[in-house]
Amino acid sequence: MPAIGAGLRELRRRRQLTTRQLAARSGISHSTISLLERDRMSPSVDTLGAILEAMGSTLTGFFSELGDRIPHSPFYAGPDLPEIGRVDGISYRMVGINHPNRRLLMLRETYRPGADTGEAFSHTAHEAGIVTSGAVEITVGAETRRLSAGDAYYFDSATPHRFRNAGEEPAELISAITPPTY
Repeated sequence: MPAIGAGLRELRRRRQLTTRQLAARSGISHSTISLLERDRMSPSVDTLGAILEAMGSTLTGFFSELGDRIPHSPFYAGPDLPEIGRVDGISYRMVGINHPNRRLLMLRETYRPGADTGEAFSHTAHEAGIVTSGAVEITVGAETRRLSAGDAYYFDSATPHRFRNAGEEPAELISAITPPTY
């Protein structure tokens, strides 16, 4: 399966940019870009977005193109799920990156103790998920609940929301977002 790093390197080369030129355009250090391209570091969503924007691409376009290069199969082994972002103790692994005409974003999300998505945010979509291990505190609008393994949620993403692992153990959840944001 092509890795994010190989996809970034290929896109940069097609744009005829050196890593130093891309660093100057994106505001991301040359060394970070090098580590990302060699898959020695997982990019945060913000970092990946800045790099792609500097090359005239988007997250949606990049993952769509990356998925197009992978032969389609309806099955995905857990260890092969591509990590599409790692932000402050939260890992997002995507199911179905290579599915043609994907209309759903499905993620395996892992939260280290204390991990937090930060200030509540909103976007145009619907989200649903099930906590598979640990506990996650979810705020949707003015309502906050602590969900444990087996508990679930569904909300309109236009309502500001936030996820946080307030427990002392890692937490994992399986989520779905439609329409897909990546």
